[in-house]
Amino acid sequence: MFELIKETYYVAWGDLRFMRHTAKGIIISSLAGPLLYLLAFGFGMGVGTYTDGVPYVAFIIPGIAAMTSLSASFGPTSTRLHVQRVYFRSLDEMMLCPLSTPAIVLGKSINGFIRGLVSSCIILLVGFMIVPEYLHLTPLYVISILLSCFTFSFLGVTAGLMVNSHQTMATFSSIVVLPMTFLCGTFFAVEGLHPAFQAVLYALPLTHSSEIVRASALGWDFPWISLVILFCLCALIFLLNVYLVKTKKV
Repeated sequence: MFELIKETYYVAWGDLRFMRHTAKGIIISSLAGPLLYLLAFGFGMGVGTYTDGVPYVAFIIPGIAAMTSLSASFGPTSTRLHVQRVYFRSLDEMMLCPLSTPAIVLGKSINGFIRGLVSSCIILLVGFMIVPEYLHLTPLYVISILLSCFTFSFLGVTAGLMVNSHQTMATFSSIVVLPMTFLCGTFFAVEGLHPAFQAVLYALPLTHSSEIVRASALGWDFPWISLVILFCLCALIFLLNVYLVKTKKV
């Protein structure tokens, strides 16, 4: 285990140094979108409305935190790995080093994981300032955010390993990430949709992320099945990345 942690740090070192020198810009760019969503939906369309017994703004803040774990984790990971692999060929050089395949996958996910974690926590802090009587910081919330950030950062690694052009990356984001952003329970309750649509949305990881983050933040009954499903999806995506790197299908 110690050896895996050490190798993961070696892989992530370059990305961590980059984050250190661009921290302010990273935070601003990661929060601009989520804060605009909060302003438009929470204080624009949702003023004076209640959802499931809580003000709408309190309802969507955990959803925006889950959505932020997706956008802030997936985008930087996929884009940076794509550039390193396709244009600089640094991934080929890294694979020649005596590093384990899981360490390479974990190391390349750390950049997005940290960015998603920081951005999601800031969104919750903003929520505490707006509706402190409804939101709670609990161990289950921490677990939910950590698992969400790892899942979407691994998904970013998958995209970075498989996509071979900027246009294809944009297409992947448009048909996978963008629909999840708006449809997976971030701004509304999935239970209100037709069962056929529910079946599709519950197959996507952000739906389960929104469920567990919202329940843990608002003190609702925790959906353990969603936690298990999200963990399984995270493990499957991680194993897919290990397979892609190990078989050099990159």
